[in-house]
Amino acid sequence: MGENCVLFALRRGHSHSREEAAVEIVHARCCGLDVHKKSVVACVLISQPDGLIERQVRTFKTMTGDLLALADWLSCLGVTHVALESTGVYWRPVFNVLEDDSRTLLLVNPQHMRAVPGKKTDVRDSEWLADLLRHGLLRGSFIPPAPIRAVRELTRYRKTLVQARTDEINRLQKTLEGANIKLASVASDVLGMSSRAMLTALLDGERDPDVMADLAQGRLRNKLPELRQALAGRIQPHHMILVGQILAHIDFLEQAIAQMQTEIERCLPPFEAALELLQSIPAIKAVAGAAILAEIGTDMSRFPSAGHLASWAGLCPSNKQSAGKRMKGPVNRGNVWLRAIMGEVAWNAVKMRDTYFHAQFQRVARRRGRQQAVIAVAHSLLIVIYHVLRTGRPYSELGGNYFDQLDATRVERHHVHRLEQLGYMVTLTPSAA
Repeated sequence: MGENCVLFALRRGHSHSREEAAVEIVHARCCGLDVHKKSVVACVLISQPDGLIERQVRTFKTMTGDLLALADWLSCLGVTHVALESTGVYWRPVFNVLEDDSRTLLLVNPQHMRAVPGKKTDVRDSEWLADLLRHGLLRGSFIPPAPIRAVRELTRYRKTLVQARTDEINRLQKTLEGANIKLASVASDVLGMSSRAMLTALLDGERDPDVMADLAQGRLRNKLPELRQALAGRIQPHHMILVGQILAHIDFLEQAIAQMQTEIERCLPPFEAALELLQSIPAIKAVAGAAILAEIGTDMSRFPSAGHLASWAGLCPSNKQSAGKRMKGPVNRGNVWLRAIMGEVAWNAVKMRDTYFHAQFQRVARRRGRQQAVIAVAHSLLIVIYHVLRTGRPYSELGGNYFDQLDATRVERHHVHRLEQLGYMVTLTPSAA
């Protein structure tokens, strides 16, 4: 019933059955959990020496006390391995309780297992999980240790706050445009010191463009004529209400982001060595390093290779092959949080001159475009992160001329051909050096 597994037949109405086929038993005492918001169905399969299979099914509620009862029941039955599906966030309370025990806990991606054909019930789902686990046919998802998960929740929430702040800034610019205030067309930052002073004066009832423009500081004072024109708008009362509320919300979000950053830094001392290794890579600073560490952890042995990590992050094309031909496939969805972080780091890395990543970006962008090039750089950065954390050695820069040195003959041929196309006769003479 599937390409990689053989199911045993269970007699309806009986708690014991005998296997119809000689299949290797990997885990003699295992359990499958079908998790829902308010209940969890547990199916325990126990292989007997005579070939019989004892099957026990119970349903528990998902309150902490009921989950502790589930853990005690599994301990009484001697269950050594437990598998559960990653259904939204409902698996987390179950995982939090069961991971404290000595048994092995596998969180399974629903896409990696086939459903039982026929009438679908919670009992059948839990039984299917238990049977696949019993034969060693399930692969657990990557779940970092509890300290890393704590940092992950904090960094993800900080990212959410930053995105909310960005949304509010865009909303502020939209409101100002609606009031014919073209401040964003003159000032590079509508929340800079000068712009904030002008908006505060606007909220206090000031409407004279000359007075508000005179609040400019620094280099913005070179644009006083443009500022006077930009601040001459058609302001309505509701515009001021919106601007006041948006600015207050932005202040709240900035305070929340600062507080969240403090809490993140408080959790990072145990991972200082790994963070120093990450920050040896160009464009990875403290905030990005903490976010990357929160997503992948410090133990790279959880990933068989650097390619597996890149695939898990969604930074490599999917495997699409038919009739012996490899076809272009979309990039895997992967870990959207890690992929977003790596995209930001990659854009910063390609701006650094005389580096390997800048040279790689220029090399790929000529053929595939900037978007494909930055994904390639993000992929390379993640490969570097994998090896840096696995070996414990800091990053060593290859240099911006790495690709030229890698294939000097090809580079010479390319430039000679270009000069010949322009009508020159080219003779190459090695330098004395």
